[in-house]
Amino acid sequence: MLISVIVPCYNEQQVLPLFYPAICQVADQWSKQDIQMEFVFVDDGSSDDTLLTLRQLAQQDSRVHYISFSRNFGKEAAILAGLKQAKGEYVATMDADLQDPPELLPQMLELIQQKQVDCVATRRTTRKGEPPIRSFFARLFYKIINRLGDAQIVDGARDYRLMSRRMVDAVLSLPEYNRFSKGIFGWVGFRTHWLEYTNVERAAGETKWSFWKLFVYSLEGIVGFSTAPLALASLMGLLFCVLAFCMILFIIVRTLLFGDPTSGWPSLVCIIFLCSGVQLFCMGVLGQYLAKTYLEVKKRPIYIVQETDEESR
Repeated sequence: MLISVIVPCYNEQQVLPLFYPAICQVADQWSKQDIQMEFVFVDDGSSDDTLLTLRQLAQQDSRVHYISFSRNFGKEAAILAGLKQAKGEYVATMDADLQDPPELLPQMLELIQQKQVDCVATRRTTRKGEPPIRSFFARLFYKIINRLGDAQIVDGARDYRLMSRRMVDAVLSLPEYNRFSKGIFGWVGFRTHWLEYTNVERAAGETKWSFWKLFVYSLEGIVGFSTAPLALASLMGLLFCVLAFCMILFIIVRTLLFGDPTSGWPSLVCIIFLCSGVQLFCMGVLGQYLAKTYLEVKKRPIYIVQETDEESR
């Protein structure tokens, strides 16, 4: 049996010397059971010595493979590249910062075989070490996308999971440019068992996910797996049309009964600002979907490979 482990890396020079021994301990444990591993590292255009570190690991360990992008294309592109490269019967995706404990992999393999599921995914039971405002918006995002979206995403879900080959092939059959892996994993279906664990802080380095990047990423998920915002924009437009019609009737009746007294300008300004704000909001929603459509129809590659371990060996 061969198990592939995909590890996206972006400026992970500090943490790779800690991650590699940890994952090797799991590989050594599995080798006694005739289970082999391959490590597929994807360098997402790092600006530090991440690529140099991966070259050294690949030279000293034949299990290590790496793909290096020509620039930073994002974690979603890195996961896709790793899935395409992986050859194992089971494929795991995990981060290099050790927030995804490698020692859980044997338990995940045991669960996927015993429970006859196609995926064992992990979720955090706590958000220890995370800013409260970030935790609040994260929980809010999961509530919104589960109400509006086609794919159900468990609160606290990580990208750390172990999948069967047929689930990996199903994920690879979705060629969309705008990718949101958590939504894709849920959309393809297949039976999934959730493994809970306590949150672990980064072993070294700094997180690459700022609040703004997480906000944009959440928009990707909502727009990519739901058309509800378009329906909401249409509903708001209809509501304001009805409201405007009622106000016109009210003004006509009031004028016929009481004449046409001069009204103050503040109420008029407020109405103009309100209607303009709703129009801009609806245009923004339409713009998001139009932008995603524009990127899809251009059919640009999701990533460009600059170097692989096969070229250096």
